[in-house]
Amino acid sequence: MGYERKDHFYKKAKREGKASRAAYKLFELQKRFALMRKGGTVIELGSAPGGWMQELSAMVGPKGKVVGIDILPLKIQVPKNCTFFLGDIAEKKLLMEILAKSGDKADAVVSDMAPNISGVAFADAYRSYELANLAFESCAHLLKQDGNFLAKIFPGDEFEGFVKKLKMNFKTVRVVVPEATRKTSSERYIVCIGYKNEK
Repeated sequence: MGYERKDHFYKKAKREGKASRAAYKLFELQKRFALMRKGGTVIELGSAPGGWMQELSAMVGPKGKVVGIDILPLKIQVPKNCTFFLGDIAEKKLLMEILAKSGDKADAVVSDMAPNISGVAFADAYRSYELANLAFESCAHLLKQDGNFLAKIFPGDEFEGFVKKLKMNFKTVRVVVPEATRKTSSERYIVCIGYKNEK
C-alpha cells in the first residue's frame, strides 16, 4: 500500500510538472487551514528542490511575495513573485537580508526542512526537532503578530515539549499527517495559527 501511495503522488507530480510530491502536502494544508492569503508575504525555510515555492507563488498571487532560503539550490525556475537566498537560516545576517527583501515581517513562515536521514530513528528525530525549533525561533524576527507558522518534524523525545512551547506562542496548534505523506514516513506537520509575539 505504501508503495502504491508513493507511486500515485510521484506520478502525479511528474504529470503535473511539480518539483516534488511535497507540493500536495502543502496544497492540502492550505485547503484545510488557509495559512496563506492572496497578496500576502510568505517566508519559506528549506525551499529546495522548489515544490513548495511553486505552490506558494500561486497561493499568494502576483501581488503577493515569497522569499525562500535553502543551503541547496532550487531545481525550478524561480517564479516572478519569489526571491531565493542560497544560505543557512542559522545565520542572523541572512535573516536580516530576508527581512529587508520581504519589506516587512511575513504573514506566514513555513518550513519543510528535514535532516539528512541517517536511519538512526532517535538521532534523525532530534536533528528534525533542532531544525523545526530553529524555524520557530526565526519567527521572532520574521513573523508578524497574528501570523501563521508551519513546520515539518519527525516526532521524538522532544516532540511533546516542542508542541507545548508552540501552544504558548500561538492561538491554535494542530499536528497533521497530510495524505501525500509516505506510509513509511513518521513525519508530521505542525500547523500554528495566530502568532502572539508579545516580546
